[in-house]
Amino acid sequence: MKVADFVINRLADEGITDIPVVYGAANGDLIDAFTRTNKTRYVAVMHEQAGGFAAECFAKVSGGLGAAIATSGPGGGNFVTPIQNCFYDSVPVVFVTGQVKTKYQRNEGDPIRQVGFQETDIVGTTKPITNYSIMVRDPNDIKFELEKAIHLSKHPRPGPVLLDLPIDIQKAEINLDDLRGFDAESAMPIYNEEMIDGQVGRYVEDLLHSERPAMFIGGGVRTAKGVEKLLEVGERLKIPMFPTWNALDVVTDDNPYFGGRVGTYGGKGRNFGIQNSDLFLAVGSRVSGRITGSRIGDFARGAKKYIADVDAPFLEASNRENHNLEEQLRFVLFDECVHSDAKLFLEKLEERLKGVSVPDFSDWMSQVEGWRNKYDPVRPEHYEQEGIVHPYVFFRILSQEMQSGDILVGDCGGNIVASNHAFETKRGQRNMTNNGNSPMGFSFAGAMGAYLASDREHNVVCTIGDGGFTMNTQELQTVLNYDLAFKTFIVNNQVYGITKAFQERNFEGRMEACGPTGYSPPDFVKVCDAYGIKTFRINDHSELRDGIREVLEYEGPAVCDVNCDDHHTYLPIVSGRVPIEDMQPLLPRDEFRGNMIVSPLPGWDNEEPYKK
Repeated sequence: MKVADFVINRLADEGITDIPVVYGAANGDLIDAFTRTNKTRYVAVMHEQAGGFAAECFAKVSGGLGAAIATSGPGGGNFVTPIQNCFYDSVPVVFVTGQVKTKYQRNEGDPIRQVGFQETDIVGTTKPITNYSIMVRDPNDIKFELEKAIHLSKHPRPGPVLLDLPIDIQKAEINLDDLRGFDAESAMPIYNEEMIDGQVGRYVEDLLHSERPAMFIGGGVRTAKGVEKLLEVGERLKIPMFPTWNALDVVTDDNPYFGGRVGTYGGKGRNFGIQNSDLFLAVGSRVSGRITGSRIGDFARGAKKYIADVDAPFLEASNRENHNLEEQLRFVLFDECVHSDAKLFLEKLEERLKGVSVPDFSDWMSQVEGWRNKYDPVRPEHYEQEGIVHPYVFFRILSQEMQSGDILVGDCGGNIVASNHAFETKRGQRNMTNNGNSPMGFSFAGAMGAYLASDREHNVVCTIGDGGFTMNTQELQTVLNYDLAFKTFIVNNQVYGITKAFQERNFEGRMEACGPTGYSPPDFVKVCDAYGIKTFRINDHSELRDGIREVLEYEGPAVCDVNCDDHHTYLPIVSGRVPIEDMQPLLPRDEFRGNMIVSPLPGWDNEEPYKK
């Protein structure tokens, strides 16, 4: 058997049914190996970056591993952004690159810049952004290295791995009986379960004395396959749960304990629930600056704080005991840092709660629901807008028309802010983007992978801005070639919306290179027509609901251009150095003060941020 055949068959054994590729001479043997197996197939995308995005969403939807293949040099270089995506969002994907023959490679430490054509040190390039990156130099190492890479892509914190395979290694004949394997059991992460038990016990004791507990839920819950366990624990505790943007399909809007959305683009509830809590538990998520705003020390400032996460270095940096509080904070400081994956932690919490009489938090839950419902970013006046579609109205109606089991893949910038303000998730849906890296053009290519991993019985929907759609428009041909019947809505405001809003706030109204100055998109309907893709237009609110239904009911791939011309206002938002409950547009002073159970900051009566 050739090394190339072993690689493709081993990836197929992981359940990877579709592998995006772009052909090149340096990966020719890998591509040819697909002709000798019926366990998987290649999907010939138009650009390696798009293939990497597709592999990421394939992994997210399948719940397993993704893979993508590129050639050497620029081919592997185009994988860098997707690798970043998977690294920061903890997605297990095996990236395989071809490489020039070993005899034509520069030696390590050699001052010569290049020997072989399209020779690039992709291993050195990607080491900082992978869980494991290696060039295989001995054919008999292929089983060990591939199995090690697969293991490290999943444990302890999932992420991307890269295998670089020179042409002569791909071609080499191997005897399977002679190959050594990787001992995964000896490499499994070991958590100190006795310590976890103690920390869980202390949390439960604090819960019994709490009046306003809150759970903060991250994407790590799904990564650890702990969604059902979380919902069981939530039903037991009956306390507000606040999902990050990576967990909007974990704690959905129809969950009875959904508390709202939090952060600098706080959305439902304007952060009042999380900021008024007295006991804070984060599960499967760091608490990033996009959550806390610039005044990190004022986040949930009245709460004792617990966190359960797999990332030991992050926990070390976030442990209150390790810090002089006079130092400039980079992270929220936690009173208890639990080193555990989310599912293990939740299982231990559920076990510890047996026989415990959990306090009645219904009054607190009702108060959080009141904030959530009163401070809905989608306002009645948005529906009254004429001549264009308000993106918040578009996403709210889209959420009403999509069903449980459907998949929504969002992009970045203003369209994902609008989506996460307005789209109301249902249990059983998937709602995904890439939040850690957040590249333009992600969702259209990502939707290809999501569709390939889907059950084909539910809709896969891509939402994307005009700027993002121009980044991977070439994949319309892949959609056509493989009949990838997902639906795309271009939230077309003719500008880089978030950028324009940022420039208005920070550059005295000088709006360069974001539209209309320096940037303008094409007529996407004409572009899609040229590729032979079915197109639709939605011009204003009168066409919105029926237009969305028509697109969703269309049997093949379709693209709809939604006219949101020049919309670039995304409220509520935290602006400036203020605590995250003090969002724009500012509330009347008395209303704001009436919402604060935890005292506002010292000197509140004299501080501008709280004034209207």
